[in-house]
Formats: sequence, structure tokens, C-alpha cells
Amino acid sequence: MTPAAFAYSRAATVDEALDLIAAGDPATRVLAGGQSLIPLMKLRLARPERLVDVGRIGELRGIRDLSGGGLAVGALTTWAALLEDPRVTRYGALADVLPVIGDVQVRNRGTIGGSLAHADPASDIAAPALALEMELVARSAARGERTIAAADFFAGAFATVLGPDEMLLEVRLLGAGRSAASAYVALPQPASGYPIAGVAVSLTGTPGGAATTGCVIGVTGVGEQQYRAYDVERSVVAGTPFADAAKTIAAGQRVASDIHADRDYRAAMAVVMARRAFDAAVARQG
Repeated sequence: MTPAAFAYSRAATVDEALDLIAAGDPATRVLAGGQSLIPLMKLRLARPERLVDVGRIGELRGIRDLSGGGLAVGALTTWAALLEDPRVTRYGALADVLPVIGDVQVRNRGTIGGSLAHADPASDIAAPALALEMELVARSAARGERTIAAADFFAGAFATVLGPDEMLLEVRLLGAGRSAASAYVALPQPASGYPIAGVAVSLTGTPGGAATTGCVIGVTGVGEQQYRAYDVERSVVAGTPFADAAKTIAAGQRVASDIHADRDYRAAMAVVMARRAFDAAVARQG
């Protein structure tokens, strides 16, 4: 199939892009790498009336060091560019996820900002974004710039808190990568590579987890949206062995069920992936 008819504008700068979406028309979509939106348009599952192409805005690409520690990643930075940057290895969960996103073509075209804004409930990047407590910087022409915690960013399946007149500019990884150990582990669906269950765990405290002072867990592919496993985090910090605490990682969630995995299997795999991610993070603490 081919997409339904749509109007097209290409922005040369961030300000121009913000002006083009300033009216807040929900039928207008921002186009970044196009690896998610274009296939949906071809299937007519998405039918925007207007596309604003930001793919050639150079100021939205690149990785830079933050003055207080950490990294700032432009929203249009590709997965391939992240893979090639040695600074990314400081963030174990991010380093783990990059090689399993799509294939070479997708990694060369797909962008971190586009993927996060698309908010696919089975997106690999969502779990590390939550576990590493990434900050997302957005801007609108009318309201200016704001910073959104990853835990507050996702609002449901394919939904975020971004307004229709807002655009994601930058993703920030703060200095936790230097003091915390993290890992991401997923069970991929064999054909698509999307996670049936994917879990990222970030830990601070005594190596081995005997006296964990901080635990942050991001989960993707399991529920109807990405989520933080807050109850498990609190249990681990309170002294519950992770293997026991992880048993409730899908509790309270509307676990997805489809042709690839029913609810019971997906929930069970979430527990297994959580334990493996925890063990990998602990190994990095040493």
C-alpha cells in the first residue's frame, strides 16, 4: 500500500520547525528518521495530514559532554552514531540495547529522539531510558523549553506528554553512569526483534547487591506501555533479595497478549529477564 495524501514541509532550523507546528494541529506529525512513522503510513495505520521533516537540522545531531557530568544526545542522533561513541559504554544498559535495535539500515537512519517520541510500548530503548533516568528536553514556540523525566514522558501506547506544538530536542544522560552499574536484557520475538519482555536495571551500592542503596528498573514489551517497576525497586532497597522481589515485576500491569506470547508467558519472561539484567548489572559493579 501507499500512504494517504499529505502535505509536506522541510524545516532547516529548530525555530522553523517549531513555527510549522505552532498551531498545535494533531493531524501534523514531525518526521525524524522515518523508521517507525513511514511504515505505519504505508499501511494507513497512521494518516497524518501534514509532515514536518526535521531530518536535516544539524543542530539536533551529535553527542556532547555536560558540564556537570553525563552526556547530552541530540534528538536526531542515530543509533549508529551512538554505537560508535566510546562514551556510551559508561551507561551499560544503553550500550546493551544499541546493537539489538532493528538492523544495520534501521540503526543508520533511526534516531533516539524519534523512537522515544513514537513511544512504541515494545520499543527496546524505553527500558534503558527509564532505568537510567534519562531527561528529555522539549520546546514549543509558545511555551519555551522544558525538561521531562523519562518516568513522566510516556503516557500510554504510542502516546507521550509532548504537546502537538512541542518537539523533542535532546536526551540527557546524567552522571549516574559513572557511579551506577546497569544492564539491559530482552527476549526478542524471532521475526521482528521486538522484545517479548525487556528489562533494564540500574544499581548503586555495595557490589553484589548485598547493600543496594539505589535500584531503578525499566520494563518494555510487557504491558500496554513502558513502565518503572517501582514496587520491585522499593523491595530491593529495603533488603529483599532481587530474585524474590522480581516475582512481582508484572503485578498490577495490563500484560499484553498476542500471537507471539500470551499474558502468563510474557509475565514469566519479564521475571527471567529482570533477574538476568540484575545479575549483569551486579557483575559490572565489580
